[in-house]
Amino acid sequence: MPAPRRLLWILLAVAAGAIIYVIADARDYIRDFGVYQTAAERALAGEPLYRADDGFFQYKYWPAFALAMAPFAYLPHEFAKFLWFAISGGLIAWLLALSIRLLPDRRLSERALAWWIVLLTGKFIVRELINGQTNALLAVLVLGALAAIRQRRTVVAGALLGAAVFVKPYALVLIPWLAVTQGVAALLASVAVLAAGLLLPAGIYGWQGNLTLLADWYRTVSSTTTDMLAVRENMSFASMYAKWLGAGSAAYLLALASTVAAGALAIVVWWRRDRAHHPEYLEVGLLLVLVPLISPQGWDYVLLLGTPALVCLIDRFRELSVPWRLATAAGFLLTSLMLFDVYRRSVYIALTEGGALTVGGILLAVSLARLRSTSLA
Repeated sequence: MPAPRRLLWILLAVAAGAIIYVIADARDYIRDFGVYQTAAERALAGEPLYRADDGFFQYKYWPAFALAMAPFAYLPHEFAKFLWFAISGGLIAWLLALSIRLLPDRRLSERALAWWIVLLTGKFIVRELINGQTNALLAVLVLGALAAIRQRRTVVAGALLGAAVFVKPYALVLIPWLAVTQGVAALLASVAVLAAGLLLPAGIYGWQGNLTLLADWYRTVSSTTTDMLAVRENMSFASMYAKWLGAGSAAYLLALASTVAAGALAIVVWWRRDRAHHPEYLEVGLLLVLVPLISPQGWDYVLLLGTPALVCLIDRFRELSVPWRLATAAGFLLTSLMLFDVYRRSVYIALTEGGALTVGGILLAVSLARLRSTSLA
């Protein structure tokens, strides 16, 4: 792309970001960042991190992430919030670029893929920014690991995936894949980073205090899950079954069975990895798409993590058979394009309260697996 045109697109992206920030700030959004900043302040002071009186905005990440956010604790809140928003915008741009550039055997041009992926992740991008979330950071760390694997630097890849777990614990789903596909050295690098991160808060809280923090984290996540299952934008298996059957043992068992089935799907895809030139891209993409399905607090915008998977599906879409094209398109309609502007408000509410987001995520996951079974990726 010529330099003047690239500069124009950068300026347009910055202008769009500025508009989103002004609107989000005026409506008191970007509140998740406030959770991280408060946790950082508490961590530096050696205070408890997990407090029920924080209500909906309880800190739910591992203690080490609060320490990683420590630089923001020294900044005025408004400036820190703006800085985080700007960093998030840069990470999102990096995520989109990496997802396109790392795609092996690309069929479409970078420009065509960029247009499509911005359209299909636009909803997730806006939600990520106005909430002040960390999914873009997690995704960039994972794609950094993918790039390192491509360069045969498996130890670096392992370290990056270990660090990703502290951004959001559900990155743990990638560790078994790493061990199976990249070997012992990569696994040991991840374990070393995980061990260091788990021990780090002991420098402030002491050994017993650190153990108490980890127990408090588990209690917080466990005790707040049930209330989140009825939220319309929750696309997890647990949420879908709770919406259908009500929260209870039947919904729990079905969610557990679906999670096992999702794991089996991932294993089948790994088993057939000899069909692809660079099999890691699709495998990582599939695991990232599965994250909001298997995590009980899997909000729809967490599907931003699945950007590599969406890029792969867009690129290979024309090579799928007609039934699978329809399945993929339905997946996009029920996830990326699930908006008030696409569906009437009453239809949107009925679909989201009926678990349509989860169905869409499942369609995307199985369509991605289909690419491997037909040796398209």
